[in-house]
Amino acid sequence: MNNKLILSVAFGLCAGFFTACGDDNGNNPDNGQISDLSSSSAILPVDPFSSSSEVLGSSASDIVPPVPSEGVPAVPTIGADGFASHWVRSDEGLVTFPENVSVPVDNFADFTYYGAELTGLDQFHYGRFEARMKMVSIPGSVSSMFLYYDDSWKKGDYVWNEIDIEILGKNPGVWQSNLITRHSDEETGKKTSNTTSEVKHQYGFDATADFHLYAMIWTPEYISWEIDSVEVRRDYVGEKKGQVEFMTEEQSLRFNLWAAKSTAWVGKFTGAELADGPKAQWIDYVRVYKYDEATKTFALDWQDDFDGTDLSDHWATGNWEMEHVMLSPSNVVVEDGYCKLLMSRE
Repeated sequence: MNNKLILSVAFGLCAGFFTACGDDNGNNPDNGQISDLSSSSAILPVDPFSSSSEVLGSSASDIVPPVPSEGVPAVPTIGADGFASHWVRSDEGLVTFPENVSVPVDNFADFTYYGAELTGLDQFHYGRFEARMKMVSIPGSVSSMFLYYDDSWKKGDYVWNEIDIEILGKNPGVWQSNLITRHSDEETGKKTSNTTSEVKHQYGFDATADFHLYAMIWTPEYISWEIDSVEVRRDYVGEKKGQVEFMTEEQSLRFNLWAAKSTAWVGKFTGAELADGPKAQWIDYVRVYKYDEATKTFALDWQDDFDGTDLSDHWATGNWEMEHVMLSPSNVVVEDGYCKLLMSRE
């Protein structure tokens, strides 16, 4: 994989079943919880520029959890309401990009549209999850990496647990972090709805132009998100919505590329950008780390470099409808050391 790593000097789902979204009334706001987090000193478990063999042969069996950057307190700030506050890196000063403009088409209904999902088969309860990826952002698209309790889509006695990274079709320079939780109907005695905590972040770069390192960290005390080893958001036990402590179920790691119907959230999908061929979300590698609750450290569990032409036994593929697209197993392609999730039309 070294030849690919050299190419990048700086690493920079209301889905059918999975992922949160806005609606056409615009009810998917940034929650306004933006506080300062500098971008210089998050601790990485491994050197992102090292080769796969070096990573897997590393002697670092115990990894210290990433810590907030200098100047940010080591414990959550407790506000006047008695609840802990989000930590979110300030987007001030980052380069911004223009909105993607939907291209009108007269023949939208003439095509069938396909997306893709890489569905993890392993079940996790805490850990660190990394992927080096190049994403998709065209009007209407969602290009994602997420953790998901597999029975969340069920109603009744089942709860919802989900942790998201979503690159949205409105803008190649913006992504969304999100937690989704839902109590079972049995617990409340009535039909319950999802609780979300969407925050939109500026990258400072175009996420479709190059590969960058994405990470989600899930522990009993906090959940955090990193881009290129920079911690961008951290949610704690004790926040007002109580979502971190409600993440009680085992979750699988998933990646998908699909098109949503919520124009307010992701823009209007017309499929015009697919006329010249599929769009691809590229995954270079995936790393999964176990979390030791006693020592509060991470240790590398496994890494998939997508060598060969077949998926490893860590993965399956999705085959259900996701709003504008049907997830097609044939749109998950392993070749040349990458896994590609395709969006296409025919």
